[in-house]
Amino acid sequence: MTLRIDIDGLPSGRLRFAASPLAELTAMLHVLAEPGHHPQLAGWAGDVWAGLRPELAERLREAEFLWRSSRADFLVPARPRPTLAEELDDVDRIDDETYVTAALITTCGSNRVHFAAPSPLADAAARERALDLAQARGALQEAFAERLLADPAAVRARVRHTLEQCAEAFFDAAWTGVAVRIATDLRLKNDLLKHQGIGAALASVSGAVTLAPDGNCIIVDKLQDNATTAHGSGVTFLPSVFGRPHLVVVHAPGWQPVVQYPVAEASPSEPVSLETVTLRLEALAHPVRLRLLRTLARGAHTTGELAHAWELSPPEVSRHLAVLRRAGLLTARRHGRYVRHTLNLPDLTALGADLLTAVLR
Repeated sequence: MTLRIDIDGLPSGRLRFAASPLAELTAMLHVLAEPGHHPQLAGWAGDVWAGLRPELAERLREAEFLWRSSRADFLVPARPRPTLAEELDDVDRIDDETYVTAALITTCGSNRVHFAAPSPLADAAARERALDLAQARGALQEAFAERLLADPAAVRARVRHTLEQCAEAFFDAAWTGVAVRIATDLRLKNDLLKHQGIGAALASVSGAVTLAPDGNCIIVDKLQDNATTAHGSGVTFLPSVFGRPHLVVVHAPGWQPVVQYPVAEASPSEPVSLETVTLRLEALAHPVRLRLLRTLARGAHTTGELAHAWELSPPEVSRHLAVLRRAGLLTARRHGRYVRHTLNLPDLTALGADLLTAVLR
């Protein structure tokens, strides 16, 4: 599964790497809402929650749908500014229909939910559909959607004030600490883009982001199939320290494509592709292959030894071993007349973490 961003004919100058205070604040808010996604930041999240004033904590909970499961598109800006205040000013310039639609998509719980014309702000049937979808997600979501549709200006002002309070409570101090890492990453990416081209810059973003062989499309390895275009507007890449392990992509119609990616760690490990994870899960789904792995976990074996151990024919064992090898779970080495098969224990052990990373990406 992939998300494809069409960049056919796009000048290299329209591929932008930049820092966004608002996007990083949104990543922090996601950590606070879903600390289980970020065990390495559990201590930070606990300290922040412990220090929040009750009123601000309640505000975060009432609006968490804007950043919990997915990010509202207006919180991941395509034209980053130097300060949070400037980026919030840009959000204020978005018209009500665009803002409300983006907020409802996250509130209703799925980026596959669409609110095409007529707008829920103007059409009673569209409004009822939005409220029904929000109600299905829970009472808090329904209440937020009702307030948003009844008085979008009041909700917008309240969300901005909440974000400004977050800046005072924890963001400003955290941003000071991460800004250096983000600036270092940006220097590397922009240098690669200038001297080695788009392919090299994308390769440094993540193993899950690649340039298509024809150079006309950016391919993002995500647990979804979708496509968008960057014609005229370009693509913005935003490094994030608090965003790991997520690779957030804005790709809704009408929005400029934006990719928020994790800043590389000191010893980065390349993400395993969704295709590889799928191959491994399919390989393990057959009971015969599980039995063969049980034997191989005890040591290297030949095809004949495995066939004898499980009363199978050698051709049948060979077929199952081929599936396991294609999935990267086995290594075959020749010893004289015999080929011995060995279990790739590290890759098998990491499968759970690789699956979680692919799902969260």
